[in-house]
Amino acid sequence: MSRQSIRLATDVGGTFTDLVAYEPGSRRLITAKTLTTPTDPSQGVLTAIADSAVEAQAVAFLIHGGTTVINALTERKGAKTALITTAGFRDVLEIGRGNRPDLYNLRFRSPEAFVPRALRFEVAERIDWQGRVLEPLDEAALQSIAEACREAGVEAIAIALLNSYANPEHEERAKAAIAAAWPEVSLTASSEITRAWREYERSNTAVLNAYVRPVMARYLGRLESALSQRGFRPPYLAMLSNGGSADFDWAAEQPLQMVESGPAGGLSGAAAVGRAAGVSNIISLDIGGTTAKCSLVQDGEPKVGTSYSLERSRTNPGYPLLMPVVDIVEIGAGGGSIAWVDDSGSLQVGPQSAGADPGPACYARGGEDPTVTDAKLLTGVLDPARFAAGRMALDLQAATEAMTRLAERLDLAVAEAALAVIRIAEANMINALQLISVQRGHDPRDFALLVSGGGGAMHGAALARELGAAEILVPPHAGIFSAWGMLATVPRLDQEQALHTAFNEESLAETASGFREMEVAAAAHFARFAAEAGMTHQAALDLRYRGQEHSVPVPLRSAASFRDLRLDFDAAHERSYTFALPESEVELVGLRLSSRLDWPTLSLEPLSPDQRPGMLEATARRTLLLAEGRFEGCPVYQRAALPVDEAVSGPCLVEEATTTSLVLPGQELRRDRLDLLRIREAT
Repeated sequence: MSRQSIRLATDVGGTFTDLVAYEPGSRRLITAKTLTTPTDPSQGVLTAIADSAVEAQAVAFLIHGGTTVINALTERKGAKTALITTAGFRDVLEIGRGNRPDLYNLRFRSPEAFVPRALRFEVAERIDWQGRVLEPLDEAALQSIAEACREAGVEAIAIALLNSYANPEHEERAKAAIAAAWPEVSLTASSEITRAWREYERSNTAVLNAYVRPVMARYLGRLESALSQRGFRPPYLAMLSNGGSADFDWAAEQPLQMVESGPAGGLSGAAAVGRAAGVSNIISLDIGGTTAKCSLVQDGEPKVGTSYSLERSRTNPGYPLLMPVVDIVEIGAGGGSIAWVDDSGSLQVGPQSAGADPGPACYARGGEDPTVTDAKLLTGVLDPARFAAGRMALDLQAATEAMTRLAERLDLAVAEAALAVIRIAEANMINALQLISVQRGHDPRDFALLVSGGGGAMHGAALARELGAAEILVPPHAGIFSAWGMLATVPRLDQEQALHTAFNEESLAETASGFREMEVAAAAHFARFAAEAGMTHQAALDLRYRGQEHSVPVPLRSAASFRDLRLDFDAAHERSYTFALPESEVELVGLRLSSRLDWPTLSLEPLSPDQRPGMLEATARRTLLLAEGRFEGCPVYQRAALPVDEAVSGPCLVEEATTTSLVLPGQELRRDRLDLLRIREAT
């Protein structure tokens, strides 16, 4: 291996920790997969690195992502947090918004705030919406607030003052005063995270960042220290939820930006696969051990939203966050999802998961509940002796005993119960896929379904058939695809600045200075770890019709005139809300700039001649229990042994180290020159 040439990525999931390393010179790809260590996820990362045998001195950079932030939030394992806000706004976290999702539910209760009322403190100050100081900050009061927080055992403080998006002066002074009085406490100012308006959402974003900041600072510090002790050298990068990356120091300050870092890696990988394969529209489905995650790539670009809601559901408004996050629908349906019977006697699957410890019953690590993985083993999709390339044998007897207990409650045979578990899990996944596609105005027939994660290729054939997708794509190393996708990303910074003015030729010209300031800030941000690399910028305007509450981002095209942008806005508004008002006045309410660093990335490369076998040959035969309830024998192939561009009829199974692909009767599989498995309905 050449010195410092290897690019290394690690992804911590709910069940497994994945690793992908790539050496450009030799085109060598190194992979590893190990069980996640929930009590200290860094140990699973170090184990995966040790299993890969990658030499520390050969690594040029490491990028890391996973579920650490989202787990700390959903499991309520963050720091004890306080909030300092403008006098009169102590209860903004509980007042929230009136647009609750379940309007006629008389038993509705707002979600509990992450900061109890006793730890929400008011300070006298006032800045108006234009950034003018109306009342000076009472800095003397901050001393007593700091002391009260210290006595209460607070670890982190969020500062969210009214209209700080327009002028952050008071927040900056408040943070400096608290830091001077109490240097050890972790501090987050809302204006450091977002300069967007909306008081409730901005306050909640600051609070949740403060809540996870001590946890992630310790975690990233521990991981960096352990890597350094093993001879690794920076840069260490963290995968961000916007599909980009940033160095560990910045991520430790803004850890909430990693809330969906694992899925963002997978979506970046899906976009890279699409570019290489000439497929511009992709529905990405990542089925891991705990969850199934659906996202869109449209016209070659991942869909990135400007806001995110933690724990939002049809009956729960969740916790809104103002930050760029890949547009994702996530449900508790994965390989480790537990099958159970509710009080009415109906079969349910998930959202509870067996996770990595103890894991599914067939892992023989103490798990006793039947899971989707146990069902796939009992229906013949998984080979107990060849799971994970034979490194982890599955216990068929343990899976049978767990499923038997469920079957008895349902008055079914064991095989029927296993098939029912799969059907319920796939029905939940179909709902999520329709939410990201059909319910957002997209026709699945115009999209390919790219499946990844350990379970994606096992469910993809049935899901694509139900959804009506054009074809199924199973990328190389599908079971560790989020880690692969992290190597297809570049460092990225998304900035925004709220405005409120009429949109006309004069205000359009004035935006140039705002974008220049953002570009300077991006250069300073990236200079921390890549001083000489080039940058590219993508600017956008947030526009709305006068009097509206919502806005639409409109890309700022090169040499576009005011008239061009006005027409772009009308078209964008019609796409989003099904109507346009071309005669109405338009307001400019914000600037957005997405900056990306020139950075080496991984992409699919054509198979070499020695990777193209000449003859199709099955390595085994296995009996499958199909959805129709009938048993059918089918051949089993090894992915690396499939000839290129030769049609293989279903039913069949294709095994590889990290997953197993199921092809149903009436479907046809081809392995293309990029090592993509492409499955279509036979004609």
